[in-house]
Amino acid sequence: VQLQASGGGLVQAGDSLRLSCAASGVTFSRYTMGWFRQAPGKEREFVAAIRRGGGSTTYTDSVKGRFTLSRNSAENTVYLQMNSLRPEDTAVYYCAATLSVALARDDLYYYWGQGTLVTVSS
Repeated sequence: VQLQASGGGLVQAGDSLRLSCAASGVTFSRYTMGWFRQAPGKEREFVAAIRRGGGSTTYTDSVKGRFTLSRNSAENTVYLQMNSLRPEDTAVYYCAATLSVALARDDLYYYWGQGTLVTVSS
């Protein structure tokens, strides 16, 4: 099983980025896919998740209205569109896969990508 995250980079505040997470070796449709992030010196935190099946989404409060998570089952890929980026969004972003309904619990995610760095300058 492999999750390949990509799309990070250095942007200015107010800019946009789209992160991708491509899954292989796993039945993609079975899994809820999540994004977490870890800023320097901080613990990893939940960002967003998109459920298997119907594809409903959940976001942490700080990104609501700015980030949009979607999934393309034909491509086995999830996309995190990040708009109106802020310096506090700076972090390494990780995608992960779970069968759990406890979306914010990183210990219940089975598979993890390698992370992609997002840096937002002020």
